[in-house]
Amino acid sequence: MTSIQPTRNLILAIFMISTFAIGMTEYVVTGLLTQFAADLNVSVSTTGLLLSVYAISVAIFGPILRMVTIKISPKPLLISLMGLFIVSNMMAAMAPNFETLLVSRLFSAAMHAPFFGLCMSIAYNISPPTKGPRAIAAVQGGLTIAVMLGVPFGSYLGGFLDWRYVFWFISALGVLALVGLILCTPNQKPEIAPNLKQELTIFKNKNVLLILAIIVFGFSGVFTAYTFIEPMLREFAGLGVTGITVAFFCFGLGAVIGNFVSGRIRPDFLTERLILALAILAMALVAFTFMIQLTPLAFVMCFLFGAGTFGTTPILNSKIILGGKEAPSLSGTIAASVFNLANSIGATLGTLLLHSGANYRWITIIAASMIILGMILTIVTNKVEDKSLFAVEA
Repeated sequence: MTSIQPTRNLILAIFMISTFAIGMTEYVVTGLLTQFAADLNVSVSTTGLLLSVYAISVAIFGPILRMVTIKISPKPLLISLMGLFIVSNMMAAMAPNFETLLVSRLFSAAMHAPFFGLCMSIAYNISPPTKGPRAIAAVQGGLTIAVMLGVPFGSYLGGFLDWRYVFWFISALGVLALVGLILCTPNQKPEIAPNLKQELTIFKNKNVLLILAIIVFGFSGVFTAYTFIEPMLREFAGLGVTGITVAFFCFGLGAVIGNFVSGRIRPDFLTERLILALAILAMALVAFTFMIQLTPLAFVMCFLFGAGTFGTTPILNSKIILGGKEAPSLSGTIAASVFNLANSIGATLGTLLLHSGANYRWITIIAASMIILGMILTIVTNKVEDKSLFAVEA
């Protein structure tokens, strides 16, 4: 397969286009649920499965698919995964019923974690040591830009035309990304062939296990609150459709800025900055329902919520890739899967709390408490982790 000689920035740009498309597929359904319900003759609550099943499938099938394909070189595997992504979105666009649409989501979810993991690994490997976290932030940046721009655009396109056009648009983005991957992805081959048994030793690595625990607690807390951000903005801030759209844009803008700012942190400062980021995020959630009662502050708080949430992801991804060097093929995939596991846990917990009678204010306080547990684990990690894994030359 012929490749041009791309620059590092061009490779990262192709990865960003790819992760933008994947991020749009993951999140755009939140703005299309009523259309799915009306067109496919199911209830709105049933269409919510398109979100929860996606997150659970990423967590379960992502690592399995990566383990099955561990002997395949990164470039052909990335191309194959993007091909699966395109087919799954075309399948969604032509879905004659809800069941077919749900199956298409399973295919999209299966490729999500391996694709992100491979992109992060390649991005880190083609970068100078001090710029590794920045490269990971660039890969993650496609997802955050999708949250900021892709999701509102998809919701608008679905409302203006039809929800099927949204998936055709994403399929076209996938084709663009596929061409870029074919032309620009470097042919990286490991010096030693990947060994699944060796890669699985990552689950005995205390550095990695601690980071996975931080993700589970921290991001479960995030999504316990995020699941209900729309009704909270209606109830406490009194926002209508336009105001909520602006608030979500502010969340996405904060996500983009937080992601790229934290991507500039040197590897040897990752843990200390993570403690600070989690502390700020917890405080923002505690204050959220109180502050958003003043409409201008609602937009500020959404910005801070987005910045805090996605400002931690490059740090955590970098720590897993650096800390799990015995599993270069599996570490990034595991990170992406656990983030989605936390997403699913948080959304489920938030729903259970609401059904048990907890109000939104208590839900945000409980969410903040979970993030504080993640922060405490980070403090413990700072004491016991192997600092040599994150040391770089100036």
